[in-house]
Amino acid sequence: MSVRMQRRFVHGLLAGTIMVVFGSVSMAQSNDPAYGVWKLNLEKSKFSPGPAPKELTLTIQAAGPGREVSVSGVTGDGTPVKWGYSGNFDGKVVRVTGDNPDADTVILKRINPNTTRTTYQKSFKRTLVNGINVSADGKTLTVAQQGVNAKKENVKNTLVFDKQ
Repeated sequence: MSVRMQRRFVHGLLAGTIMVVFGSVSMAQSNDPAYGVWKLNLEKSKFSPGPAPKELTLTIQAAGPGREVSVSGVTGDGTPVKWGYSGNFDGKVVRVTGDNPDADTVILKRINPNTTRTTYQKSFKRTLVNGINVSADGKTLTVAQQGVNAKKENVKNTLVFDKQ
């Protein structure tokens, strides 16, 4: 095989490998069971301390190899809630946008296809950790939340969301 043919073969092999890698990332992205709009099911959720929010909606969509999350709703005392973030599952600190009293940054980690962990920080100090799991049927998203909120209260919440 000539040097020219070897180069073409290597370039073709490299291009094919890149297509497979990026194609796999795209397929994994589109198959993420957390993507969609989720509404809080107050009857199935538990809040310690309370009060529970009056309503809460999560919108999760693809953002590169990670996800973009938007949170909106109304707190138990009637205050509007609107915040979010966009990040990858690479362990890097990501800025939280909007008004979240408990966090100004978040770190995302994928545990398995249906489970992720988000670790929130305020001024570089860990506040809340969320274990997020989507049910096998893809209809329920459960957030097990623990830590200390901005009011210095111990938090142990279970938020159950229904897919819309």
